This record gives sequence, structure tokens and C-alpha cells, in this order.
Amino acid sequence: MLFYEPRARDRSLIPHDPFKALVAPRPIGWISSVNAAGQVNLAPYSFFNAIGEEPPMLAFSSFGAKDSATFAGEVREFVWNLATFDLREAMNETSAPLPRGMSEFERAGLTMAPSRLVAPPRVAESPCAMECQVVHHVELQDIDGRPADQYLVIGQVVGVHLAEGALVDGTVDTAALRPIARCGGPGDYAVVERTFQMLRPTA
Repeated sequence: MLFYEPRARDRSLIPHDPFKALVAPRPIGWISSVNAAGQVNLAPYSFFNAIGEEPPMLAFSSFGAKDSATFAGEVREFVWNLATFDLREAMNETSAPLPRGMSEFERAGLTMAPSRLVAPPRVAESPCAMECQVVHHVELQDIDGRPADQYLVIGQVVGVHLAEGALVDGTVDTAALRPIARCGGPGDYAVVERTFQMLRPTA
């Protein structure tokens, strides 16, 4: 069993930081946001997940003060769009570092659809979108209290758009949606195409 401290690993033995490969797969935070001036941004984030259910909450983390985190902190709203296997190329196109004001929607050939309760648009082609209002926007610090240049955004889900075809007997068929997730290496992704069931044991 290997042991190492993250900043002091033996790079001759482990040249690539395995952190992202081990905490995997991670759902993709495909975040649409808008600033007070009305500029729209769409970008995928690999540090993303659901963090609560009553009320439902989603969180994403941005390394550096990128547009998604900045806009969400300014307007206090964002939308999460489900990235599926069919949308993988379009999602990847929205990861390009475009200058502010250039449209990721246009670059990726995606359609902006209006949200119901928040200002940012959603991806019309996605089978699911969750409208969120920001409850926390935090600049993270390390254990010594130094700024980490990472920004955590937590939003409460206030509205859900869900394709009717995603439901089978009232339950979402996750495998049929084929959501994609981020893995460790550059360009490594996974897709959910099969699920299995294990019920929680009783006492």
C-alpha cells in the first residue's frame, strides 16, 4: 500500500497526480449562467455534485474566478444542464476558453431555452436542466488559511425541466439517458449505460 502526501509524492513513481482518477467518475456540472449585463456563459465543470435533497442542492467548484462562478456570485443564479453521451461533443466545445462575450452556445451549435424561475438560459437539447438560486458562494482556503483560488458555488434547486421520455413507470431511467462523467486523465470520460440494484439492508 503506497502512502504519500499530495504535494510530496514521488514523481518518478507517480508522475501524474492520481487525485482526479481516484475520485471518479464525477458528474459533469454543465453550468449556464448570466451576469448583470446580460452576458451568457456555458461551461462544464468536473468538480460538481448533488450535496443535499431537502431542499435539493447542487454544488460546483471553479479553479480560478472563471465566468460561471463569477456570474453565479453576481446574479445569485445558475442552471445545471445534464450532459449526455449524445451531447458529448457539444459539451466539450463549451469548454474552450472563449473571450467573455463570445457565445459558447453558438460555438457548440446549441439552443438557448428560457428558464422559468431564474435568469440564465438552459440548454434546450439537454433532457434535464435544474434551475438554481445560489445560497453559498465561497472562496476556498487551505489548512493554513491561505486563499486557494478555488470558488465553491452551492445552489438550491428551485425548478426542474425533465424530458417525459426519461421516465419509466414514474422513475427516471438513468441508463437510457446515458449521462457522461469525468474521469482522471486528460480527455477521459465515462458513460452510464447500465445500472444494477442493491437495496439498503434493514436493521
